[in-house]
Amino acid sequence: MSTNFQPGLPGLLSATALPAARTAAPIGILALTTISVGDQPVGVAVAANGNAYVANYVSNDVTVINTATDTVVGVPIPVGAAPVGVAVAPNGKAYVVNSASNNVTVINTATNTVVGVPIPVGITPIGVAIAPNGNAYVTNLSDNTVTVISTAMDTVVGGPIFVGNSPYAVAVAPNGNAYVTNMSSNDVTVINTATNTVLVPSIPVGTGPDGVAIAPNGNAYVSAFSSNNVTVINTATNTVVGAPIPVSTGPTGLAVALNGKAYVADYQSNDVTVVDTNTNAVVCTPIPVGANPFAVAVAPNGKIYVANQGSDDVSVIPPFPTLTSISPNQGSTTGGTPVTLLGTNLTGATVTIGGNPATGVNVNPGGTAIHAFTPPGALGPATVTVTTDGGCASLVNGFTYVSPSHATSLTATPALAKLFPPQVYFPFLTATLKDLVTGLPVPGQTITFKTGTHVLGTATTNAQGTAKLDETLTFPLILANGGYDAFFAGTGTLLASSAHGEVLTP
Repeated sequence: MSTNFQPGLPGLLSATALPAARTAAPIGILALTTISVGDQPVGVAVAANGNAYVANYVSNDVTVINTATDTVVGVPIPVGAAPVGVAVAPNGKAYVVNSASNNVTVINTATNTVVGVPIPVGITPIGVAIAPNGNAYVTNLSDNTVTVISTAMDTVVGGPIFVGNSPYAVAVAPNGNAYVTNMSSNDVTVINTATNTVLVPSIPVGTGPDGVAIAPNGNAYVSAFSSNNVTVINTATNTVVGAPIPVSTGPTGLAVALNGKAYVADYQSNDVTVVDTNTNAVVCTPIPVGANPFAVAVAPNGKIYVANQGSDDVSVIPPFPTLTSISPNQGSTTGGTPVTLLGTNLTGATVTIGGNPATGVNVNPGGTAIHAFTPPGALGPATVTVTTDGGCASLVNGFTYVSPSHATSLTATPALAKLFPPQVYFPFLTATLKDLVTGLPVPGQTITFKTGTHVLGTATTNAQGTAKLDETLTFPLILANGGYDAFFAGTGTLLASSAHGEVLTP
């Protein structure tokens, strides 16, 4: 369900002691895209064609937004009095609930025109959701019922179904059960949409339950305006999962994206809280939006649309970022290590490592890669976090700070023999690696041996820091090139070095 209560509706103040609309202070300039719509938008839903339909409570119309371009399409579509809820059926028709005229307006989303005459429902209808069977379920705030509409015939086919006190929002799970939030009785009623009967009369939730949405994992998420939290319901067992999730002040509408992120509109704090439905924990800091955010919807392109009642606009939140890797994954505590981060939806990102901002941050045009330099950090693992207007993503302990790099030296023996004092080196090439800061040999490191453009092989340094490679078969090539070279590529704590081995004859 993508819409929620309007503070000015009859009887609402006595039920939940909510403030009137437009009480919030101006929030200043936003980083997000904002789209001006009608007067006091309180509902939003997105059709399969990508258009968002915004119900404007005071101007009695619906604004259409192209979510590909984030521009308004055509002129507002007149509907009934005080529209609140809106939902789009699979057949492409949008159902707009008119709370003051007690009916539902049907819009053809292909032509953006009204279809037929309004459908009468109960008293003060507020919310609407479409079930898999094609029926629309409309909550009626003032008579504690739910009306059932066939979207194929656009006629009432069921109900009234009696639920709790002051039913507000409704959402339908994949199993066909409809979940209705009852604002005054602080519970959720479950309806079996196959029989249009009450399956579970009451599941206790928070105080002043308002919005409800179903996550990909099948759980229902219920926002509670007065207790500032979200209750999770397992729709398979119709039981509450864990403790309520605290969010910002005055949560109203919410929607869940395909990636499992639930976006909760916080009416009083002018922001959106993001909850990860896989962990049932809040992620990132709340995202600032317009004044009195009321309803939320997710577009097929992953963008989030928030109807702001107090500022007469819609905020567009970019898709949530992901972060999959950082390379290299270690570097000096002094900082300055060049790193590449890979992920998705990274446009406009900032980067922190261990809580400190990275420098020289550059994001590629596709938003899939970031090039940056690490900040100084404390010795040990550090969490890497990217933050965009759409949220944040982290690699916990994804980067390890190591001690500053030490210079090294590499010495190579001649390829054949040494005359004074007499010493034969054939048939081995040997190179010894030493840490110039500690003065100690460095074991366990890979040394690469080359002659000209040919790689002769690699060997690992032993406890004395010496790597040894058999040159029996390659000596003619070494002789032809006048010797060989040994290379150490370096590590996070040791600098690279190289050495040349000559060819001497007896």
